[in-house]
Amino acid sequence: MSDKSQRTEKLQKILARSGHGSRREIEGYLQEGRISIDGVKAKLGDRIDANSTAKIRLDGRILSIREAQKDVCRVLAYYKPEGELCTRSDPQGRPTVFQRLPRLNSARWIAVGRLDVNTSGLLLFTTDGELANRLMHPSREVEREYAVRVFGEIDDAKIRQLTRGVQLEDGPASFRSVSYRGGEGINQWYNVSLTEGRNREVRRMWEAVGVQVSRLIRVRYGDIDLPKGLPRGGWVELGLNQINYLRQLVELNDETVTKVAVEKDQRRIKANQIRRAVKRHTKISARTSTSPAKRASSRRQSAGSKSK
Repeated sequence: MSDKSQRTEKLQKILARSGHGSRREIEGYLQEGRISIDGVKAKLGDRIDANSTAKIRLDGRILSIREAQKDVCRVLAYYKPEGELCTRSDPQGRPTVFQRLPRLNSARWIAVGRLDVNTSGLLLFTTDGELANRLMHPSREVEREYAVRVFGEIDDAKIRQLTRGVQLEDGPASFRSVSYRGGEGINQWYNVSLTEGRNREVRRMWEAVGVQVSRLIRVRYGDIDLPKGLPRGGWVELGLNQINYLRQLVELNDETVTKVAVEKDQRRIKANQIRRAVKRHTKISARTSTSPAKRASSRRQSAGSKSK
């Protein structure tokens, strides 16, 4: 390996580490020609020195670059409600998962995977793009567990089929485990686990055996459980032990510094964080619940009152 390659790193790796997105997102920006280095369009495979004075821009905006090992890796556990999109913005003005997260000055939150708009539950966010990228890679096979309310007739044969494998349009799929959790009539609750995150995979697997999913909640990611007492729309920052568990899963060095307060202050801070997140959710929901038609009608009524 040349001295130059030892001193430099791939552009997408440095930008991901600096909090500008996951490596996968940044590779997409490069392919779209949206990133430049000193005015020259960058391409996949470009390498730079993190200590370089080169000006890197995304859509014309200068990006800050940080050296390795200097940033504190932060991870949030967020209770995603149904109806929120896993995107940074929506042209139709619908609520997104990023609207209620704490604001950052020199980094940004990156979602570890995604949940469908009609799925609720545990969603992790991190400031470390490399950690997010590795956790999302299919080769890591991080186990996810979901609580599922299903509608339909279920027997032992269908459960065996789900654990042995069903054929979907994009290939075979199976649950690692299926456990019955109770219910009434043909509305039953099960907990299922799997190590993939394909689009609507859990719903499609149940549909493959003739059963409809009426509710879907992610309750665990690896060994990280959906925190008890956390309301929908609330978040809590993970401590050093949980962060290092995630880092060890994907063969990253342990973090030694945390932004989480000492134990005696944690309860008060967590309660305040939850209250702020839920309050913000209430405001967002109120704004989005007012349809364009209703707003237009209100404006017409106001104009009519003024003309009288």
